[in-house]
Amino acid sequence: MQQKTESTSTSTKSWFTVLALAASLAIGWLVFIFIFGDAKHFVDNDPAKEPIDYYGTIHKGGFIVPFLLGFFLIVITFGVERLLTIMRSMGNGNNETFLKKIRLMLNNNDLSGALKECDRQKGSIGNVVKQGLLKYNEVWTEHNMTKEEKLVAIQKELEEATTLELPMLQKNLVVLATIASIATLMGLLGTVIGMIRAFKALASAGAPDAIALSTGISEALINTALGIGTSMVAIILYNVFTNLIDTLTYRIDEAGYSISQSFSTSFHNDKVNA
Repeated sequence: MQQKTESTSTSTKSWFTVLALAASLAIGWLVFIFIFGDAKHFVDNDPAKEPIDYYGTIHKGGFIVPFLLGFFLIVITFGVERLLTIMRSMGNGNNETFLKKIRLMLNNNDLSGALKECDRQKGSIGNVVKQGLLKYNEVWTEHNMTKEEKLVAIQKELEEATTLELPMLQKNLVVLATIASIATLMGLLGTVIGMIRAFKALASAGAPDAIALSTGISEALINTALGIGTSMVAIILYNVFTNLIDTLTYRIDEAGYSISQSFSTSFHNDKVNA
């Protein structure tokens, strides 16, 4: 039942990724056509003529612009999604305080209280510790296992729980990394196409026209500006999230080690008392 639930959750998240990508690109095209391409941004309300403001200039950047707008929306969408996911994974309270409570409860053999504390804490650390506690409860009364075997079983459970948490934290970061790589290249492609179009129009005119040339170049460079700006935001968000995930991963490993040590002490005390 749990595997079926996890499979459904994974499928839902995958559909969210696909729909978010499609929706962002679609919105980028709509913004390009109906906002930047509005007739009021051009001379004589004619989109075929020269732009009179930045909206019209951006629209004159060409067909690459809506893709870049879509990329920017994708970065913002997945940036917000990753931020909410990572913040939720950090749990409801201070993780150091949480681990101190767990260690104290284990020293007092209050396993039930420790499990309730995990339910209150939630987040990745709470989930990992809870799985370790459940395994601890399972092997505690197992008389056919040595102390070392019990510890190995608990540590394995903690490692498996950690392995299940990490993909959720890292999901969709590849989208940000990809956008960071291709946005600048896409912007340069738009600029090159715009420059070719500008020089071709200048050659067709028969006489050098500095105004027409500068206008064409400024419109072409819109693609570069959008591409670099989008790439910059994507890189910043990717690095911030990667740092947060590394910190959280360290906390999870620290929690696993701490709980293993508490279990080892409990086993030792139990053996001495026996």
